[in-house]
Amino acid sequence: MKITAIRATPVNIPLEAPYLWSYGSLAGFSKAIVEVETDEGLTGVGEAPSHAHAAIIETRLAPRLVGRDPIDIAGAEQVCVPSWQGVSNNIDYGLVRAFGGIEMALWDLRGKLWNRPLYDLLGGAVRKAIPVTDYFSFRGREGAFGGETTPEEVADYCLGLKETWGTTFFEGKFYTAEPGPSIRMLECLRETLGPDAMLRIDSNMAYGLATARRIARAIEPLDIRNWEDPCGSLYELKQLREHTAIPFSVHSLDLRQAVDLGVPDAVVTDIATHGGIGRTLRFVGACEQMGLDFWCYSGDSGIGSAAYLHLCAAMQHIREPNQSLFRMQPLDVIEEGPFRPRDNLVMVPEGPGLGVTLSPDRLRHCHRLFLDQGPYDKYHDPDRPGVFRRLPLS
Repeated sequence: MKITAIRATPVNIPLEAPYLWSYGSLAGFSKAIVEVETDEGLTGVGEAPSHAHAAIIETRLAPRLVGRDPIDIAGAEQVCVPSWQGVSNNIDYGLVRAFGGIEMALWDLRGKLWNRPLYDLLGGAVRKAIPVTDYFSFRGREGAFGGETTPEEVADYCLGLKETWGTTFFEGKFYTAEPGPSIRMLECLRETLGPDAMLRIDSNMAYGLATARRIARAIEPLDIRNWEDPCGSLYELKQLREHTAIPFSVHSLDLRQAVDLGVPDAVVTDIATHGGIGRTLRFVGACEQMGLDFWCYSGDSGIGSAAYLHLCAAMQHIREPNQSLFRMQPLDVIEEGPFRPRDNLVMVPEGPGLGVTLSPDRLRHCHRLFLDQGPYDKYHDPDRPGVFRRLPLS
């Protein structure tokens, strides 16, 4: 089998309503959907985390891979990506993440060729029902959706998820410059959902150390399961650890520094950030050896999400629920999507490879959204259009 063509299509994956976070307002995600075709009629699909990766894939990486054996993933990496030290030295993470989308498609191809689901290729499933969180935030309104602008409205939204879908695992944005509304939001959630609900929060590095200390004192009695990126560096987290027992998570890939400083307690990333499934497996193994938890973050199409569901099925160490924006995504590029959690669980897709089917019609629709709307600006500040927020907020 030989690779005959590689396509990367930029798409917009909208949210049903924009959520607010530390950098502004986010209406959705702009991704690149990857298709790797072969001379035996099989096509593998993958996903790169930015629309900008489409050009890298088609102009820089595809010419290196056409004509190669798609089963030789290590060889593909050798011709596409320099050593990790070289990448880090030149901060060329775009190249790594673009290749991660291709590498995902090569694993999908391997599963289709051997008629085995991805989790079998990774060693077999230790679980097939994957725990996830449902997301919350203050949100803008889009038609009949969103509009939760007060702590009480956010709590009512989450109560509706609990009553309709059985959700008891929740994660959301804690970001306001004046922490009071965010603190009150958590108080309302705990009062409304009861003591057994899991509450995790993500501040996206919004706060300076002094403010984070004050917040920690206020929210620790609320039994917060995890606080993601409260500050801008691991050094600040080390100092914040002296003032709270709330566990921390980050998106940083620097395990050596994390172990040296004693923070965070968990690392949260996506597959393409590491350059693909193979690198992610090694990273999760290193986290296990170093005593750090690991889970996946969300915001992908059904293709990237399927990859992380298979990863979680195969990796015993991924014990905590993964992030999920599934409930907020009204459409997808796959026939089977969007995924919808029930009782905090999503079943891993069965079938060869990733176990999902790229829909040509849905792909065209999401590509048309990209062409018509342009890429989503995740740093758009609705309060000050044209001006980027600067963190920490206080």
